Amino acid sequence: MSEIIKLNIKIVQSGFHNITDNIENILKNKILNKHSNSGILNLFCMHTSCALLINESWDSSAREDLEKFFNHIAPEDLPFIEHVLEGPDDSPAHMKSALLHQSLSLIVDDSKLVLGRWQGVFLAEFRRAACQRQVLLKYQPDLKN
Repeated sequence: MSEIIKLNIKIVQSGFHNITDNIENILKNKILNKHSNSGILNLFCMHTSCALLINESWDSSAREDLEKFFNHIAPEDLPFIEHVLEGPDDSPAHMKSALLHQSLSLIVDDSKLVLGRWQGVFLAEFRRAACQRQVLLKYQPDLKN
């Protein structure tokens, strides 16, 4: 049975943060030395104002466009917002994260994450204040015959 591994990520500002290298390091140093070199790696983000996604990781302008898009569809000045307990970015952060995912499943084959040529794994942080985020990783190795 595989364990749950915690990836703690210090966030200094909102935006889309590439966490691919963090995940690959955990896979190499903490998971594959105990398990088969192929399987499924499940990621789960335990927060409601950020999310996980796979997206373009080569050209930073793609990430910047995505940030602008999310700020456009859920700005802080919407007249109907009531949930502002933690500030004016609180409710818009929840709206943005609801459009993405808190979990991802990634294929691992021959000890490597299977991603497209330009793809990376991102933590989308929608709050402006610096914070600590936690992503849980659980590996399900392929069954051996």
